[in-house]
Amino acid sequence: MEGVTETTPKPHSIVIIGGGPGGYEAALAGTQLGAQVTLIERDGIGGNAVLTDVVPSKTLIATADAAQSVAQAAELGIRFSADGKAITPKVEIDLRMVNRRLREIAEAQSGDMLQNLMDAGVRIINGTGRLDGNHFVIATDAAGKEERVEAKTIILAVGATPRELPSAKPDGKRILTWKQLYNLAEMPEHMIVVGSGVTGAEFASAFNGLGCKVSLVSSREMVLPGEDKDAASLIETVFTRRGMNIISKSRAEGVVNKGDRVEVTLADGRVIEGSHCLMAVGGIPNTADLGLEDAQIAVTESGHIVANKVARTSRANVYAVGDCSTALPLASVAAMQGRTAVFHTLGDIAAPTDTRNVASNVFTSPEIASVGWSEAALNEGKVNGYVHKISFDENPRAKMQGIEDGFIKLICSTGGTVIGGVVVGPKASELIYPIALAIENRLTVDDVAQTYTVYPSLTGSITDAARALHIPQN
Repeated sequence: MEGVTETTPKPHSIVIIGGGPGGYEAALAGTQLGAQVTLIERDGIGGNAVLTDVVPSKTLIATADAAQSVAQAAELGIRFSADGKAITPKVEIDLRMVNRRLREIAEAQSGDMLQNLMDAGVRIINGTGRLDGNHFVIATDAAGKEERVEAKTIILAVGATPRELPSAKPDGKRILTWKQLYNLAEMPEHMIVVGSGVTGAEFASAFNGLGCKVSLVSSREMVLPGEDKDAASLIETVFTRRGMNIISKSRAEGVVNKGDRVEVTLADGRVIEGSHCLMAVGGIPNTADLGLEDAQIAVTESGHIVANKVARTSRANVYAVGDCSTALPLASVAAMQGRTAVFHTLGDIAAPTDTRNVASNVFTSPEIASVGWSEAALNEGKVNGYVHKISFDENPRAKMQGIEDGFIKLICSTGGTVIGGVVVGPKASELIYPIALAIENRLTVDDVAQTYTVYPSLTGSITDAARALHIPQN
């Protein structure tokens, strides 16, 4: 129209602090929906999950699994020979090479993610960020130069750091956090792992599989206290059978580097000696120096940012995702939160995160995967339903593959809807997916039982469990 000046609407500006799974997915979702996105990351795209946690640790675990496959090959009738003479294979681990490979994989994954962000048009600042008023972030680059970046929406995805005990300060040589393990050049003679939660159990399992002597110090009666009781019991049995020393109901009071060894002092006065000690006692959120107090953003006593089911904080235009928030500390949850936060702030369809439907996995050997309601919840009367468990020693494919330990556990409501499941066994992280799909889509045990599976297959035990839970309609 003559006399009227048309203006192009300014894109919605989003500033993300932290480039882990949550920040990465938020950035991609933002550019997909037409937002102007700036991402601030100090260590590398992918954050701890890619560079020092999930990717390298699961690579180490995969190496341990491969070593165990070679060691157990004789049980399947596989023989080894050299120059026509039968030999008994001795598996030797070149830890320097293993660690170099896993670091290369982590760096390659980080590089791929960086390229994806650049291709999508995300502006990336290598540095740190903090809140400055309602709609600004101060970004400080690696050289110390500050820039005030305007943001209509701010997403905090700063992750967490290994918790350190004053009496067991990590030194990167013999007293280690999970971030420092990948600098070891030689296999530890005796690794003492303090902490029997997911991180402690996974690394204890991995180093045991690599042929290292392992002692696991657990303050609880059983390892993996947060997991299904049958699953935790089975893992503990496997650990013990494979020679691991489990020191239960014992709390570590302190760890000292003695130069050529470490000494772990327990609360009851006992002293455990080993060559190295891994401290796996949880993490603390990286929320200090973010300006949260001045912004009046609510945090818990532990420093986690309080976020609702769409990742929104107590300040309307600020969201928090991943390990720095009150959500489940899983990379998959952080990624979903990141997308949900962007969808919500830009007015797209944002389904609230239902953490009960989140599938999780413990990468021990064998793995433990779970989703939905637990059997413990049924026993405590939190939900009504039925449970059926099928051991893998009944499964023909498991017999063929030499799988001795594991089971499928399926849980349904009194009406027959699938509401939970547990898988223990090789690649449980893959086998849990059909159960997660059933829960998310409110399928009944009959729906699952009537879905064809390949014969023979491990998934056949899922339909067998579902068939056993059939509720007669008469």
